[in-house]
Amino acid sequence: MYTVCLVEDEIDLSNLIKTYLEKAGYQVVCFTKGNDAIQYIGNKVHLWILDIMLGDDVNGYDVIKAIREQDENIPVIFTSARDQDLDKILGLELGSDDYITKPYSSKELVLRVNKIIKRVYKDATNNVINYDEYNVDLTRRTVKIAEKEIKLTTLEFDLLVLFLNHKDKCFSREEILDAVWGNDYFGSDRVVDDLVRRIRKKLPKLQLSAIYGYGYRLS
Repeated sequence: MYTVCLVEDEIDLSNLIKTYLEKAGYQVVCFTKGNDAIQYIGNKVHLWILDIMLGDDVNGYDVIKAIREQDENIPVIFTSARDQDLDKILGLELGSDDYITKPYSSKELVLRVNKIIKRVYKDATNNVINYDEYNVDLTRRTVKIAEKEIKLTTLEFDLLVLFLNHKDKCFSREEILDAVWGNDYFGSDRVVDDLVRRIRKKLPKLQLSAIYGYGYRLS
C-alpha cells in the first residue's frame, strides 16, 4: 500500500481529501503544521501533498526544501489558493511534480495522485540507457557519470527519459506538458522552459536544442 502524506491546515478539507484517498486505497498521514510535517520526514512516504500556506511559521516551500535534502525523487504535489505562474514556477524550481489551485475537486486530486504514483512506482524490468558519458537506469531512476550520481527531481528524470526514448524528435511545449505533467495540467507552458533549463544545468553534455517558437529536440 502506498502512503500519502497530506499537509493541509484547513481541517475540514484535510479530512475530505483523506477520505477520498483512503477510498482509492492509500494510507494517509495528515498534518496541519509545517513543523510537524518536517519532523515526519524520513518515514516511509511515497507522495507528499503540500499546501503552501500553513498554520504556523513554516510554509509548504520550507517543507519541500527539507524533503529534498533527504530525497530528490519522492513526488510532491503543491496546493494553493494562489493561482500565480510565479508560485507554480517556484514550486517546480524546488522540485514539485504538480500544482493544483484551490478550490479543486477531491476526485481530481486523487486522479493526479494516481497518475504520479503509477508513473513513478510502476513495475519495470532492468533497463539502462547510455548517452554520451551518462548512464541512465530506468528501474532505479538514477543518472550517473563516472559512477557519480546526479540528483534529478521526478519531473527532470521523466523529461530526460522522454527525450532519450525519442532522440532527434522535435517536441512542442504542449506535447511535453502532456507527456510529463499529464493532459489534465492547466497552466503556463513556461514551466517547460524552466524544466529544460534545469536539466541543461545538471546535464551539460546533453545536446538539447531549442526549436524557436515550437519546443525542443535532443540530438
